[in-house]
Amino acid sequence: MADSDQQETMLKTAAGVAGGALLFSPVGMPIVHGIAGIAVASLGLIAAGSAIGAITDNIGNVLAPKDHHHKDYPDFVDEEED
Repeated sequence: MADSDQQETMLKTAAGVAGGALLFSPVGMPIVHGIAGIAVASLGLIAAGSAIGAITDNIGNVLAPKDHHHKDYPDFVDEEED
C-alpha cells in the first residue's frame, strides 16, 4: 500500500514537471498568452458590468418625480418653487 502511494506521488510530480516544461516551450507559449488574454477580457467584462449596474441603479433616482425627492430627502428645496 505504501509503495502505491509513493508511485502515485512520483507520477504526480513527474506530470507537474512535464506540464510546466510544456507550457514554457515554444509550443506552449501561445497557450499561456491565450489564458492571459482570456483573463484580461473577463476582467474587462466584469468592470463593464459593474459600471452598467451602477448606472442603471442611478437612472431611477434621476428620472423619479420631484415629490419622491421630498419624501426621501425632507430638506430638499426645489429652486423653482420660489
